[in-house]
Amino acid sequence: MLALTEVADDPLALTSRLTLNDGSDVVFRPLVHADAERLAGFLSALSVESRRLGTFDGYDLATALELCDAIARYDKLRLVLEEVPSGRIVGLLEFSLDLHTEDIARYREAGIRLAATDCRFGPTLADDYQGRGVGTQVFPLVTDVARRLGRKRIILLGGVLADNPRAIRYYQKNGFQLAGSFIGADGVRSLDMILDLDSMQEA
Repeated sequence: MLALTEVADDPLALTSRLTLNDGSDVVFRPLVHADAERLAGFLSALSVESRRLGTFDGYDLATALELCDAIARYDKLRLVLEEVPSGRIVGLLEFSLDLHTEDIARYREAGIRLAATDCRFGPTLADDYQGRGVGTQVFPLVTDVARRLGRKRIILLGGVLADNPRAIRYYQKNGFQLAGSFIGADGVRSLDMILDLDSMQEA
């Protein structure tokens, strides 16, 4: 089972090259400290709508530096999609290995007991990479990372907004099951969804 410190020491352990449906290539790899400026470019270029659907505290260099500074320091593993050959970051995928008490309580109400072998996941793609099937192509790499981290189930980081049908379809297409709904602090309704990796293998 991979530890976050091992990934930080050897990012190549989770690095893959992927050819997309349109023939272009991206590299899927862990975020590294040298990514701060390019990550800032990715965040700042996100549209107002992408930011509304996201979970980041900010979309500037300060946020990018904070995310890079957090590498192997907390419970997060962040991976990027890097465009070849430009090196532009076009996606940020976040794993959170610790569960929040709020998540545990909500899922318990839905009859699901979360465990230490569960993790939270949230993806963000650059606007020009959305709606192109990129998320679906990348998803087998996502589930592989979860397994290598010793995880058996994935829940959504912050849920998915109920008024985001494209994302809901994406998660359903990739095996997530609806677990319930909740109203966030901002008064907006979101859905909880969970993926059982063992059931996915059996399918």
